[in-house]
Parts: sequence; structure tokens; C-alpha cells
Amino acid sequence: MFAGCAFQHEKPYPVFAPDMHYNPSLKAQEGPAMRTPPSGTVPRGFRPYTYPNLEAAGKELKNPSPRSKAVFSQGKTLYNSYCIVCHGKGGEGDGSVVPKYPRPPSLISEKIRDYPDGSIFHVITMGQNLMPSYADRLDPEERWAVVHYLRALYRSKNPSKDDFKKAEGYVEEDQ
Repeated sequence: MFAGCAFQHEKPYPVFAPDMHYNPSLKAQEGPAMRTPPSGTVPRGFRPYTYPNLEAAGKELKNPSPRSKAVFSQGKTLYNSYCIVCHGKGGEGDGSVVPKYPRPPSLISEKIRDYPDGSIFHVITMGQNLMPSYADRLDPEERWAVVHYLRALYRSKNPSKDDFKKAEGYVEEDQ
């Protein structure tokens, strides 16, 4: 009565779609799974950066962000998130990683002051020396906000006479 359960086939069962049955496993982003995109295509949200060096960026790039309290506040927040560990709170290159890594340049030095905004944007975008590129972490508007904040940081350490004249209650002394 149970003789049918003990029956074994001498031949294996037929495979109707061997390509699907014996499919090689592929890992994402490797080998044939990673296809070359068609020529002329551009990823979504991609903005080409065509400035080859610091000088070219300094001459051609102009800061499109307005000097406003909101932009300075955003720049300060981003600086405190990304830059402060190396460059320090005041931008003097005395961040918390300095004992382990070489000291970065002071952002409030005469050299950086004389850089055009586009040059500072270029360094943030492309990186320089040990500083990596922050283009993957900060979008262009955020990088420009950091440039505005660096300018304010420099002026806070090195105010001009015009800065004093703009302050409330300023009285010019006779000399």
C-alpha cells in the first residue's frame, strides 16, 4: 500500500529554464552587474565643476549667496560641523585633531584673507594637501555659506576702521 512512497527516479527531474535555475550570483557594483552608462548621460543632480586650479576658480567664481544673517548662521553651523575639528573654533588651525595630524593653515591669516571667494570655494570643493574634498558632504550653496562665515571669522579677529564705524555708539577719538 505504501510502495509508491519508496519509489525513486533513476533520472533527475527535467529543468525547463536552466539559465534561471543555475544563475550565477552577482554582487552589486561589481563585474557584469555594474553596467557602463550610455555615453552623454549625466547623473541626477550632477553639476560639473570645470575649474582646474585655485587661480582659475578665484578669477571666475563669484559668491552668489547674499550676506545675510541666515547665510552666516548656516555657514557657522556647517563650519562647526565639518571644519572645527581641524581648523579650530577661531579658525587658527588648532582643532582637536592637531596633535595626531599636522597643523592645518590658519584661516584668519593674511594669505587666506587675500584669497578670492572662488579660491576658498575651490579648496572646499576639491580639497588641498591633507584636507579632503567636501563636495560630497556640502552642496554648493552650503560651501558658499561657509566662505561667508570664514570672511566674518577673519573680520572678527582683524576688524577694520569701517567695522568700528558701523558699531552702535561709536565715537571717533581725536588724535
